[in-house]
Amino acid sequence: MFNLSISELEKYIQDDLPYFDLTTSLQNINNKKAQIEVYTREDIIVSCSEEAAKIAELLNCKVEFFEKSKTKIQKGNTILRFSGDYEDIHKAWRLTQILLEYSCKISTYSYQMKEKIEKTNPTCELLTTRKTFPFSKRFCIKAAICGGAMPHRLNLSESVLFFEGHRILYKNNEEFYEDLKRIKTKIPEKKLNVESDNLQDCINLMKIGVDVLQLDKIDFEELEKIINYKNENFPNVKILVAGGINLSNIEKYASFKIDGVVTSSVYNCGMANISSKLKII
Repeated sequence: MFNLSISELEKYIQDDLPYFDLTTSLQNINNKKAQIEVYTREDIIVSCSEEAAKIAELLNCKVEFFEKSKTKIQKGNTILRFSGDYEDIHKAWRLTQILLEYSCKISTYSYQMKEKIEKTNPTCELLTTRKTFPFSKRFCIKAAICGGAMPHRLNLSESVLFFEGHRILYKNNEEFYEDLKRIKTKIPEKKLNVESDNLQDCINLMKIGVDVLQLDKIDFEELEKIINYKNENFPNVKILVAGGINLSNIEKYASFKIDGVVTSSVYNCGMANISSKLKII
């Protein structure tokens, strides 16, 4: 596990608080102290609570309690509680709550998808794509990991994956296959991953030594044929499925005994139902 850096959190704060809180500055505060308790209205997997707590501290509040990331908590339970000057509490209020609303939804949705996979295929992994919110990759990745997912690709520099768009460089598939043989010799310590969508192409790719086949938006009948051929002839090749996979259909895909499900759905699943209570102390 990792935590977002102080500089990342300070930038997040500055986006919402470039100068001061105009609203509270207009009130007659008279040195009032306040406390806020952020709690959940639904069962969730907590994530990025460490970051939420650090944001409160950076805004001069005293953190009294927070649940650690990866903790499963029930509806009504407190995620984070902190106190401080009334104006500082208002500065930290929405920054912390919104961060938790997004992150806890991602981790909870990931956890629910992982649960469905494990019911039918305990050896299948839940893998998340690079399609995170712009400017928020580390935040999204941490939240997904907290729910039990693993990153499929963190960036373009760390893995080799050929899509349909890469094939346009070649006159035909035969030329593409031939070049893959050359490419495989150049990456002895990395896996050669290629996207495909039909049985014959998969057969050809397996024969030339592709390590991982990523099957995009493939129908179940074709998927079964590919898996059967792979098991009989190339058992060491790994099969990933991708394209439109979410909580409603992941169990069906996992039932085919594939090695992994690649999804972006955890990043667009909405926000957790989280609320807060403020009081003067």
